[in-house]
Amino acid sequence: MADTTKRFGFATRAIHDGQPSDEMTGAVNVPIYLTSTYQQEEIGKNKGHEYARLTNPTRDALEENLRSLEGGTSAHAFGSGMASITALCTMMKTGDHVVCSDNVYGGTGRLFDYVLTNYGLTFTYVDTSVAENVAAAITPATKLVHIETPTNPMMSLTDIGAVARICHAKGVELSVDNTFLSPYLQQPIALGADIVMHSTTKFLNGHSDGLGGVLVCTKPEHAERFRFVQKCTGGILSPFDSYLLIRGVKTLAVRMKQHDANGRVVADFLKGHKNVQQVFYPGLVEHPQHELAKRQQHGFGSMISMELGSLERANSFAKSLRLGLLAESLGGVETLICHPATMTHAAVGVEGRAKLGITDGLMRISVGIEDVEDIVADLEQALDRI
Repeated sequence: MADTTKRFGFATRAIHDGQPSDEMTGAVNVPIYLTSTYQQEEIGKNKGHEYARLTNPTRDALEENLRSLEGGTSAHAFGSGMASITALCTMMKTGDHVVCSDNVYGGTGRLFDYVLTNYGLTFTYVDTSVAENVAAAITPATKLVHIETPTNPMMSLTDIGAVARICHAKGVELSVDNTFLSPYLQQPIALGADIVMHSTTKFLNGHSDGLGGVLVCTKPEHAERFRFVQKCTGGILSPFDSYLLIRGVKTLAVRMKQHDANGRVVADFLKGHKNVQQVFYPGLVEHPQHELAKRQQHGFGSMISMELGSLERANSFAKSLRLGLLAESLGGVETLICHPATMTHAAVGVEGRAKLGITDGLMRISVGIEDVEDIVADLEQALDRI
């Protein structure tokens, strides 16, 4: 399908880009091509597909769609968010160095520290909310700076444009994990990022029913590298999960509007409750980076963390929930509530969590798109019980 990036708005592209009607039947949805191989017309001649590890029409449609939404030149879908970060690091070789946000998702640090260091890569973690920290951490061996903004779960922001300028002045590429906001609420490539990654499991899918990850790139060499990695490692997204993701992205714009609206209401409620000691949400004027959020985001989203004071109080709150679900993950239509110290950041360890401010009393809320009055009522009755 032709590039409609400059001709149509976001919601239109989310529904149409990469998804022409089926030529054979006129079906308006991309078929799920459940095939492992393709008949060739003669030796050395095919219809654009040879083997499903290399290409699949359903995955191709998804990748074109996500490429358009993030404003990149290519997109590459993988079997999970962690698979996409692993693929990202195949750009490196022994001796190369990566600078990373110190408050990334715990699984990212686990991959870096316990797997990739075994292959001679080195990693430095800094508070990237201060751009000068990034500049100071870059060495002649640095090939990549990887940031999350907002961070998981402390909701700290990094000025993407400022860090991009630092990286490019030093010949280093910048990758941005955009999972928490989606391309609807933040456009890292437009701000200077070279690569954007997502755990598509989250807001892009939106229905808590499929794992996935994607890298959206800006350079021909990226496309060549990641297509080759898909071919060699086989960590690709399946046709069915590609279909689920296409289905989810069609409603991304309307879902994110409601997530954002509900998130603002819930954050305002939480900051006024007597049993909540602190709320971490860039949409609150009290957040130290509220003005940055207004500049580089198109909304504040629905990810909120709150401090309840102790593990006992956090567990009492969790057990009292009636609507919200205590569960890993985020970005689904349902409200999901997570205890980072024992879930997403358990592998960081007690000392590591203390440095990041992740206490035993911290709870992370992914506000869903239920009626916001019902979400608030559930949170209120659970908080009143602690």
